[in-house]
Amino acid sequence: MGGSGDVEQVGTVIVGGGQAGLAVGYELARRELPFLILDANERVGDVWRNRWDSLRLFTAAGYDGLPGMRFPASRYSFPTKDEMADYLEAYAGRFQLPVRTGVAVDGLSRDGGRYVLTAGDRRFEADRVVVATGAHHIPRVPAFANELDPGIVQVHSADYRNPSQLREGGVLVVGAGNSGAELALEASRGHRTWLSGPHPGHIPVRHGPAAARFFFPVVRFVGHRVLTMDTPVGRKVLPKLRARGAPLIRIKPKEIAAAGIERVPRVVGVRDGLPLLEDQRVLQVANVAWCTGFHDDYSWIDLPVFGEDGQPVHWRGVVADEPGLYFVGLEFTYAFSSVVINGVGRDASHIARHIASPGRNGRPATPRPAGTRRPEAAERVRSGAAGS
Repeated sequence: MGGSGDVEQVGTVIVGGGQAGLAVGYELARRELPFLILDANERVGDVWRNRWDSLRLFTAAGYDGLPGMRFPASRYSFPTKDEMADYLEAYAGRFQLPVRTGVAVDGLSRDGGRYVLTAGDRRFEADRVVVATGAHHIPRVPAFANELDPGIVQVHSADYRNPSQLREGGVLVVGAGNSGAELALEASRGHRTWLSGPHPGHIPVRHGPAAARFFFPVVRFVGHRVLTMDTPVGRKVLPKLRARGAPLIRIKPKEIAAAGIERVPRVVGVRDGLPLLEDQRVLQVANVAWCTGFHDDYSWIDLPVFGEDGQPVHWRGVVADEPGLYFVGLEFTYAFSSVVINGVGRDASHIARHIASPGRNGRPATPRPAGTRRPEAAERVRSGAAGS
């Protein structure tokens, strides 16, 4: 890496210093390839540190390590979000990964044969760029939220920390997935609580150490080895899983009922400043917690790499139409496990191997996955947004 005026010249820039970006950094470092990680957060691990206070990982510690460093906890315990944040910070330090924090990349384009990244008044030029900003970006809230009475406290799960943010009175949690169920259960300890949305299903075992010991290995094997883009069953099932969303993992429907939480239909609008349900009921609430997920924001990427659905067109994270451009940490980059901590390592290794391979103009050649035919452009993977 070297400087040229106000422009930094870098072999590879990784955008995003979460688990996906750090895993790619580790794989490049052990191949002695020059790179720089740019992260918008002030500290490595803030992507976890800034989530709600009571959050614990769904996966046990034995599955929460990145390549080269196990998670420092009992194999069948479930780390807190702060423990995960500290682990990522320690990981970057142990392997001396060059992470530049507080740098929010706001533009990616091409100038001749190099990629140009901008972050405010800073400019970086690179031969290769790995977009590792992950699958979750901008909080999704319905447009009619602005019509709610201004006295109603509104908070998205991205900004929720604990019940002290809620005012006295009822709480409507919109979105019945994992985040919504956990926030509703927490809110119900001090507030009358409603949970809006269809039940997404739930895993058939009780979450905990026993599940981590006997059930999770099976799930891990299926999600990592069976449900991939290289298997017929994976190509058939993954699009359906993307559309349906994840089942409840830690909380069971009977726990929601036992807490006195009332299940209600979808919220479809506002009437007289109050949330209107699909069955035309109006709820008198003082708080609305939006657990309605996120949408991707790729507006900062000025390159023709997106399909009609707005998602990057790639195969295993490699963008054939823009040699030297990669995506990692997306839902189903290659497998069901691609978006979770214990799955990003394989994707990171694949991309690092591709970067290390010599190709035309010093760029890697487009890969042909072993045992598969080369997919046509219309059939390449389009990665969608994931829930939490």
